[in-house]
Amino acid sequence: MSHDPLANKQQAWSALFSEPMSELVQRYTASVGFDQRLWRADIEGSLAHAEMLAAQGVVSADDLADIRRGMAAITSEIESGQFPWKLELEDVHLNIEARLTALVGDAGKRLHTGRSRNDQVATDVRLWLRGEIDRLAALLAEMQRSLVALAAVHTETVMPGYTHMQVAQPVSFAHHLLAYVEMFSRDAERLADVRRRTNRLPLGAAALAGTSYPLDRERVARTLGFDGVCQNSLDAVSDRDFALEFSAAASICMVHVSRLAEEIVLWMSQNFGFIDLADRYCTGSSIMPQKRNPDVAELARGKSGRVVGHLMALLTLMKGQPLTYNKDNQEDKEPLFDTVDTLADTLRIMAEMVGGIEVKTDAMERAALKGYATATDLADYLVKKGLPFRSAHEVVAHAVKNAIARGLDLAQLPLAELQQFDARIGEDVFAVLTLRGSLAARQGLGGTAPVQVRAQIERHRARLRGV
Repeated sequence: MSHDPLANKQQAWSALFSEPMSELVQRYTASVGFDQRLWRADIEGSLAHAEMLAAQGVVSADDLADIRRGMAAITSEIESGQFPWKLELEDVHLNIEARLTALVGDAGKRLHTGRSRNDQVATDVRLWLRGEIDRLAALLAEMQRSLVALAAVHTETVMPGYTHMQVAQPVSFAHHLLAYVEMFSRDAERLADVRRRTNRLPLGAAALAGTSYPLDRERVARTLGFDGVCQNSLDAVSDRDFALEFSAAASICMVHVSRLAEEIVLWMSQNFGFIDLADRYCTGSSIMPQKRNPDVAELARGKSGRVVGHLMALLTLMKGQPLTYNKDNQEDKEPLFDTVDTLADTLRIMAEMVGGIEVKTDAMERAALKGYATATDLADYLVKKGLPFRSAHEVVAHAVKNAIARGLDLAQLPLAELQQFDARIGEDVFAVLTLRGSLAARQGLGGTAPVQVRAQIERHRARLRGV
């Protein structure tokens, strides 16, 4: 009977046990069904570890050459779909190590010197997530570019700005879109922060206490592009706060996606009629032939709950774990993987959908005229004529009340009637009461005046040029 633990299909990890693991326990504890997506990071980390072991004289140059040759063959097998993944070998790490040993013999067995699956998996997840963060950063940049491109066409398009879903003041549609650009730019900053804290090397912590072998952890960190090493072996193998932080950043980003998706759904409805979406982003009804449903936006809105749920799962997973590594941590991968996949797919499709939005400018402008959106402009006008703001606020409230009773907009009231509310009102008031006059007046930094919005568009274009 073989004493090679990796050759024993029933117990791939130790000769200590006197009976094989039951098939049910094998299925329950195995992670290879989902963690095999870490294979490239696992091989990359193993090669860096092997190179360091050879440089330190722990393994021979011949062993290193065999390990490199074997890993190249395994990479080819996995990429071609020919790799023999085995459930009884539990996870991606043991599957690759067993195959390496089968291909190159004892050199494969020496690879695990000075490390444990505990620091190995922590390294793999960090390596993998670092690459995914870079991919998501590019998708976030594309999302912002799509919004900026649409905004650039609509700096002069007037729409109602809302508070409490009531018409408040007129704003530029471009200005409204750029609010989301700001949100997504902060999401990108958060991901960059997460990347910095993710980019620390756990390898060399071994099971939990470090190792007696003369490892050069800094060398491995440099080889793998890490910014440094985890300084405490117990922390290195056991904590997943980088995954929690990423999931929190992803959840915030998906909340921003959901808010934009909600507005797209509202804007496309007949009650608003502000935009139309390309047919490829809509679906029909099984019984109502007239329907064009914004299902992509609705699903993006719904998937935010999925990502937030994964954050709650990971927080709950970690909250009761004593130091150091516990099997609980096997459950960190599926929520993390799905969070990455969901966020990436959602950003990609939302960017494409925004690029195909058709804006109904007349409908937006008509809506802005419905809610006395220039009332604040009239108050500001009176303040500039010397009236205290609270007094001006009251004067305008009476004027609006009168206009509502007559079914007129403020701009439609005759000058003589407006002067009944305050004698300071002159002929120049009508320039203030127009929608575009209101827009043009808000030229302060961050305001909705077209001149300001165009400056913001150029700022975002310059910022995104190098992303």
